[in-house]
Amino acid sequence: VNGIEIYSMKIDSKITSRFAHNVITSRAVNRGNVHKEVFFDVELPKTAFITNLSMTIDGVTYPGTIKEKEVAKKQYEKAVSKGQTAGLVKASGRKTEKFTVSVNIEAASKVSFELTYEELLKRQFGKYEMFMKVKPKQLVKDFEIEVNIFEPQGISELEAEGTFITNELQNVVKKAFSDKKGHISFKPTLDQQRTCANCSQSVLDGDFTVRYDVKRTTPDNLQIVNGYFVHFFAPTNLPKLPKNVVFVIDISGSMSGREIQQTREALLKILEDIEEDDFFNFILFGTEVHTWKDTLTKATPENLDEARKFVQGIDTKGATNLYGGIMRGIDMLNAAYERNFVPKRSASIIIMLTDGQPNVGISNTQEIQEHVKKAIEGKYPLYNLGFGYGVDYSFLEKMALENKGVARRIYPDSDSALQLQGFYDEVSNPMLTDVELNYPENEIIDLTTNRFKHFHDGSEIVVAGRFVDNNQNSLTVDVRGEGANDALSYTTQQDAEQSAKDFQEQEYIFGEYIERLWAYLTIEQLLEKRMAATGEEKENLTAEALALSLKYKFVTPLTSMVVTKPEDNDDREGIADKPIEGKDIFTILLYLRNFLYLCSAASPVSHLYSAPPTWYTSVDGDPHFIISVPQKEDAICFNINENPGAVLNLINDPVTGITINGELIGDKRANSDAKIQNTYFGKLGIANKHLGLKLTVTPETITIQNGNEKTGFTWLDSVTLQQEGLTLIISKKKNIVVKMGSGASFVIVLHQVWKKHPLHQDFLGLYTLESDKMSEQTHGLLGQFFHPIDFTILEIHPGSDPKKPDATMIVKNKELTVTRGWQKDYRRDPTHGVDVPCWFVHNNGAGLIDGVHTDYIVPNLF
Repeated sequence: VNGIEIYSMKIDSKITSRFAHNVITSRAVNRGNVHKEVFFDVELPKTAFITNLSMTIDGVTYPGTIKEKEVAKKQYEKAVSKGQTAGLVKASGRKTEKFTVSVNIEAASKVSFELTYEELLKRQFGKYEMFMKVKPKQLVKDFEIEVNIFEPQGISELEAEGTFITNELQNVVKKAFSDKKGHISFKPTLDQQRTCANCSQSVLDGDFTVRYDVKRTTPDNLQIVNGYFVHFFAPTNLPKLPKNVVFVIDISGSMSGREIQQTREALLKILEDIEEDDFFNFILFGTEVHTWKDTLTKATPENLDEARKFVQGIDTKGATNLYGGIMRGIDMLNAAYERNFVPKRSASIIIMLTDGQPNVGISNTQEIQEHVKKAIEGKYPLYNLGFGYGVDYSFLEKMALENKGVARRIYPDSDSALQLQGFYDEVSNPMLTDVELNYPENEIIDLTTNRFKHFHDGSEIVVAGRFVDNNQNSLTVDVRGEGANDALSYTTQQDAEQSAKDFQEQEYIFGEYIERLWAYLTIEQLLEKRMAATGEEKENLTAEALALSLKYKFVTPLTSMVVTKPEDNDDREGIADKPIEGKDIFTILLYLRNFLYLCSAASPVSHLYSAPPTWYTSVDGDPHFIISVPQKEDAICFNINENPGAVLNLINDPVTGITINGELIGDKRANSDAKIQNTYFGKLGIANKHLGLKLTVTPETITIQNGNEKTGFTWLDSVTLQQEGLTLIISKKKNIVVKMGSGASFVIVLHQVWKKHPLHQDFLGLYTLESDKMSEQTHGLLGQFFHPIDFTILEIHPGSDPKKPDATMIVKNKELTVTRGWQKDYRRDPTHGVDVPCWFVHNNGAGLIDGVHTDYIVPNLF
């Protein structure tokens, strides 16, 4: 592809006692006659920690080093200040984090990338699962996936599958297991990788998944190696506990349409799985809070039928009284316990689903957390589901973790109902409550979490720790829990000598694996506790997690991996970070290349912004609107055709006070042959009514008005201005970066044409940065797209232009005819621009924008 041949790609995985050590190696050669940029793309599980990233160019290896995030940031900014761009960027998907690293290599030169990551495989539905994203994007002469598994308990089943595995490839997947060892390999030839006999496209595009389970003669498995131990607890054949489930559902107006429809679908399916011994109820919150029944209700056939009718009638109305809804659910469960309305031996859970942020009743999230924690008092877990991207996911996660539950994002897509149902399946089968795994206090230190509210069927509890005496050769564990019929209580023991015999298969073992497993689990749990902590407690948890991350060389939210690579006889810094769900999907140190090119390689802009936006919107040209849709790895575009002199509202946020309007200009003289006259933005007005600031930008001047004071500049100036509520950077004859208050940042690009051009005149383009800092109430032709939009493309077919196919787009519950085409993105190159492929929506964005385009015409710039 483009003169770059990937001639070798290997994924080598070693799994020892559920802990996976994976190495991805990719080798490429530049077959061209000039130097080329080589990209290494990889998608990793979100639960994984990178431990190494290095590249080898013509036999010289450039290794990555783990550093504290702030140290890495300073090193990175130093490189940026010299005009050097980032080498690595990343994005986050449903189950994966995507990393891209690139390097320029000379003609005929070779480069290899090696990335190592580790993760603890979690057991769900009776199996451990490891998946890998496979997407080489071209045919690879030497492609191989090899997985070696070693489990001291013995392997009971092993399977491997790929979403891209055709009938022809079925026999290429080799798998075998016996006793403690398992092996899987997948090594397709070049011809087997082709999508058809003479095709040059690769069929390898999707997930490759390995699933297995181990033999269980006892509920426990204890392993001791070199002063560390790990305890796996997974009892089988236990009777199911009756459960008491309260569903707290957001029915505010923002849930209307597809979201509430999919919620109804999921709840109807969940009702099919509720057992007759279970109790349940539904609580709906909009502006008001409504319940299906006044108390928890037994799941008799009659009540289930009535519940189905209730669910089918759920509709949306009002704002988001999240506090009222969740407190009603807690009060209902508490009352059921106090009145002995539910079985003593039963498991209770609250599942809350919302797509927005609280704005009725108590809306302060910290206050809500405090009330909820006090009301639950650790009696049962709270599970929070955030539908889409408009939620405050950090708040939902903190509140769930404080109450022994978890949070999960539900991605707005065609399978949202299945995502909801899948989550319920994970948490709806408790077999034990109040599980405790107790170890001798005088023998063990640095113990991971050893008390668990619920144990679910098909899952596994994992506890690890460190011995006070490295030479200790045995461990006794006291296990307790509450089951459906009686209490669980027993003692188990393991000696180090038996563990040593189990681990004599050296080719399957990587380093001090139990020690690394303990470190992985400890860091993971410290980061969870840190989320809900404050003050000194948070500082102590941060320091402890950071020290372990640095010691064991894990890329966590507290550390970064710095890769120094040669380029143009100067070192370039690339930084690998770990995204945090619910924060900026692109995190603090990784800059998208095109944003770094806003002004130039040495732009003063580079140091200002800690993160580019999760998605971006822009308007440029005559005027072309581009809406990036990152979860689709695609874009939507549309034009607005209006007369010169019209002023369009682009962004209006009543919460931050930011408004942006643009005035259209036309060509110097009308083209009598054209049906539609070209128009461009000749003037932009940016205002913050809360701060009393106004900024007027034309292709000639930039004017700041603060009350009665005015300050003026021209495009011949190079200025960095910082005053209260405003940051303004002018790059001479190129662009302006504007940041007002705590809201988003904007880039205005100047387009200059030949002054004697008979038709065209200078005009402006607008690009948004950090648009996620705008409020949910943001609107306007651009602003309405600051929050994600979902769409589906169907029936792609030839259009009137053979190079631009047409298709049907399903968006906002409407069917639109769209055309595949390109629009120009002028951020890098204001003169020529870069083609951005997108689905073009015709007729002034009709069906995509809210209302019609004339709704956005306003009287003047301010």
